[in-house]
Amino acid sequence: MEELLEIYKRIEDLRNKGVKMKDIADKTNMPASVLSSLYSSVLPTFARSVKKGMTEEEALDYALSQVNNVSKKRLLGNLTEMKEQLLELEPVITGNQKEIPFVRMLTEEMNHSAQEVYNYSGIYISYSLSSSSDCLKMEPYLISTSENNDYVQVTHMSAYNTTHRGIGLLNNHQNAYIIFNEREAPQLALFTIYLQLPMYDYPSMLKGLYLSLDYNRNPIARRIVFVKYSDSTSMDDFIELKGGLLTEEELTPEQKVYFEYTCRGGDYIKTCTVPSPHLNGDDLEREKKMLKL
Repeated sequence: MEELLEIYKRIEDLRNKGVKMKDIADKTNMPASVLSSLYSSVLPTFARSVKKGMTEEEALDYALSQVNNVSKKRLLGNLTEMKEQLLELEPVITGNQKEIPFVRMLTEEMNHSAQEVYNYSGIYISYSLSSSSDCLKMEPYLISTSENNDYVQVTHMSAYNTTHRGIGLLNNHQNAYIIFNEREAPQLALFTIYLQLPMYDYPSMLKGLYLSLDYNRNPIARRIVFVKYSDSTSMDDFIELKGGLLTEEELTPEQKVYFEYTCRGGDYIKTCTVPSPHLNGDDLEREKKMLKL
């Protein structure tokens, strides 16, 4: 089953080079939803479980039990072919992006950020309010340079143990932006974290705002705190960690401080679709009343 890990690393490499999940799925003759489950849940869970001492057979069974759309028989039967197909797939580089000034600026900032990220590289545990409950949401993040040191790569493990990979942009040692797509292609659902960067080296904590969509695709914003867990930038160390939701009764004294900062009244901002054909000032007042319920 060593091929499973090789496939995982190859998909990750293609994604980091800008290849869309749909194109990878088409190349491997696999539904995009299945490939997405394989990449974001099954393979990282398999790798993490093997790392913790499970046999490969047990680890794969456990990883597959976390999803309902990946067949073990079909997966194992197509490993060699899938690996060969992935190795054949290479990103198509076009010159169109160079014609867009904003994209060009982002590319330049990505390259510059990769040279500055050493001060913030490592594994962090984030704390924020869960949008589905009053629990404290705890999630690991890995911040490092990409394999070729040309951009800042950020990996996120959600509270539900799915992984997302995005980019980081650092600006003048004062603020940072971390950007992910919460869903896989063809859907686009960005979530963005704005972090304040303190004016000293190797900070143990970063704080900021977390902007995303709720389950009904309404915009929400909440406070978030990043606490340094390790200086390691190893993916093996990262996948040993898990996210989760913590009730107030489960919190340690340290986590209680993060709960008070992120999960109390006034720390959660949301907009929603108001069912009115007029869209005037009355709708704005009605929306705020609805959100107080």
